[in-house]
Amino acid sequence: MSFFRKRRDSAPCTIEVSNTFESLHAHVRFNNGAIVYPGDEVIVHGDPVKAPYGEVITEDREATILRATPIERLWTRVVGKLEFMEICEFSFSEEVSL
Repeated sequence: MSFFRKRRDSAPCTIEVSNTFESLHAHVRFNNGAIVYPGDEVIVHGDPVKAPYGEVITEDREATILRATPIERLWTRVVGKLEFMEICEFSFSEEVSL
């Protein structure tokens, strides 16, 4: 495993795009059990899926997973924790601060 070189993995996947009153979502499930870790990038191949209102579209596709290097993975975890703490730094109160 190279410390500075990204690894590419291919994985068959199923995508589901929903545009209904109950749910507006897009999900990707890897059919081979691949797991995406912090810092990894996923590219799903094929044309964009546009679900008309009221429909759920499910398609089988191929995806490429670009695995993060150990440095990128560490950086993603550190930045993620800092950004979470940024959210926690405020509160809602009726007091006016000057």
